[in-house]
Amino acid sequence: MGEIVIKTDKLTKRFGDFIATDELTFEVVKGEIFGFLGANGAGKTTAMRMLCGLSKPSSGRATVAGFDVYKQTEQLKKNIGYMSQKFSLYEDLTVVENIRFFGGIYGLSDKEIKSKSEALLHQLGLEKEAKTLVASLPLGWKQKLSFSVAVIHEPKIVFLDEPTGGVDPVTRRQFWELIYNAADKGVTIFVTTHYMDEAEYCNRISIMVDGKIKALDTPRNLKNSFEAASMDEVFYKLARGAKRGE
Repeated sequence: MGEIVIKTDKLTKRFGDFIATDELTFEVVKGEIFGFLGANGAGKTTAMRMLCGLSKPSSGRATVAGFDVYKQTEQLKKNIGYMSQKFSLYEDLTVVENIRFFGGIYGLSDKEIKSKSEALLHQLGLEKEAKTLVASLPLGWKQKLSFSVAVIHEPKIVFLDEPTGGVDPVTRRQFWELIYNAADKGVTIFVTTHYMDEAEYCNRISIMVDGKIKALDTPRNLKNSFEAASMDEVFYKLARGAKRGE
């Protein structure tokens, strides 16, 4: 096993009598594409918020990129990237303004922001669109720009919260190429998705049901264990008994 970059031990979050995440224990290694799956209401978003330093656990322990999720949240945030389906870019800013803005948020110097902006525009083939408002970009370009901005500061880990929701299959496949390229460079990818075909692209998958991790293994091993032909079938067998939902 490689270098462990995410480690949780009985990580729990309660809201009054409601247990959103119930004693989550798992490890993620450097460069791994780790799929974090579950039906609506399973506790995925709550768990991700704790791992990103945005919500304090009720009990248990966790470290992300070597930082304690209780005591070192500011250092933790500087060493991770984050991309969400719901919010990733400011659509009323231009392409280059978004790159510069997020570079500043992640603490890059003016010199670093300038060089990385130029490199990123060239890499994405967006030099001619640098001063175009993000709102007018095709969805596929927005997705690529969102991901590139999330890793502009070269984080150890990037959290992707349903990043391909509402995106056509061709654009989704192109987006996963970006994920593979980042993982090849040693970036750890922690991704939630509702698309079971995307689960097949992950090195390992955890499946949450009612706040608990009910299964964690490679896609192949999970299909063998549950005598299933696809991850869709595995997910259905695990989630059909779920009591919670949004």
